[in-house]
Amino acid sequence: MPYTTWNGPAPTTAAQQSVTTGTAIKTMLQVATPSTRMIQILEWGFSLDDPPGADGVIELLQTDVAATVTAHTTATGIINLDPNGTNSLCIGGSALTGYTATAEGTITATRVFDTVSLSSVSGESGLSYVRTFMPDDRPIVALSKFLRIRATCPTTASDMRCFITFVEVG
Repeated sequence: MPYTTWNGPAPTTAAQQSVTTGTAIKTMLQVATPSTRMIQILEWGFSLDDPPGADGVIELLQTDVAATVTAHTTATGIINLDPNGTNSLCIGGSALTGYTATAEGTITATRVFDTVSLSSVSGESGLSYVRTFMPDDRPIVALSKFLRIRATCPTTASDMRCFITFVEVG
């Protein structure tokens, strides 16, 4: 069953919220895999409201250490794309699945799945990006690891919306 999660709670009476990137490296969205299931990434993407003040980088990567995040719930943050499906096992928590990191943690190992350079000049590299992984090259995030979308916008923050679509495997 596929699931999608955004860097904010599911919208109800207002649009999907955006979150500021800040001016230092910041985890915008994190998915923690449980000890019993890996996840396979189907798609990810982001959009920015404005270009960053200086060239920036957006990364999709696996880490061995959690960031401290605002916790998602399975009811409002990890959406099952099958209306008859079960809740994800990638549950929320301040060091699990969530968004808008307040602390990055001390990472000792990463696996980078995708990296996007951002131009500080509006329109040069675009303000939105989506990558759909083909079946033979879909990254798999290991057990008890953390999948993150991180943004680095070094001089001027921008508001970002980002998402990850995944399936649980194993």
